[in-house]
Amino acid sequence: MANILVVDDELGIRDLLSEILNDEGHAVELAENAAQAREARQRERPDLVLLDIWMPDTDGVTLLKEWSAAGLLTMPVIMMSGHATIETAVAATKIGAQAFLEKPITLQKLLKAVEQGLARNSGTPASPASAAPAPRSVMGAPVSFTGAVPAESPVLVPVDPGPPAKQHFQLDKPLREARDDFEKAYFEYHLAHENGSMTRVAEKTGLERTHLYRKLKQLGVDLGRGKRSAPVAASGEDGRDEGLDSLQGPPSGF
Repeated sequence: MANILVVDDELGIRDLLSEILNDEGHAVELAENAAQAREARQRERPDLVLLDIWMPDTDGVTLLKEWSAAGLLTMPVIMMSGHATIETAVAATKIGAQAFLEKPITLQKLLKAVEQGLARNSGTPASPASAAPAPRSVMGAPVSFTGAVPAESPVLVPVDPGPPAKQHFQLDKPLREARDDFEKAYFEYHLAHENGSMTRVAEKTGLERTHLYRKLKQLGVDLGRGKRSAPVAASGEDGRDEGLDSLQGPPSGF
């Protein structure tokens, strides 16, 4: 279990990130602005910080610079924003941020970034799935590859079409069980077709995001299957992917 500080001026995002990280077994401290973040940094000594860039009093990049100059950047910091440019993201990583997550944030990218951050902080290697992620674009910009296999020789991974729109349900069972079966299939269908985006599924189903997340957990929906597979390019004779992953690509989630 790790102590994680979430700094964001939006109450809904703070609450949702807190619930998700608590479910993962972490202790979470919340701050809605830079002043509260400074106090929490001194009081709790977090193992990792999720820091929003655009805040009303002091922006996240300025706070990151402040911590770096004072020698307080002793923990991994993951920047978050829905409006930042590539230049802002690159500048943040040069100051000392470990990664950048663009809002809306997918659950998969959030958990992967947190796992990688904590692994680097403790010196423990991340799980194979996190340590060698598939190459992705840096906020929409192409990622370059190196290796023996030319870039024009892609390895195509079949795309999962997701659950079908028409399904059959067993009605010879108690109402609650039948309803749960339908709701699980309903949410799995929309998660697959929205590429794992909790925000878009919440909008389509008319549920608040925190309520939606709790509902999915209650129904046992596999949130890791929401994001469909896509073609990737391989490099190296053993087929492993080698690419730049210091900045997270544009997700489509929270």
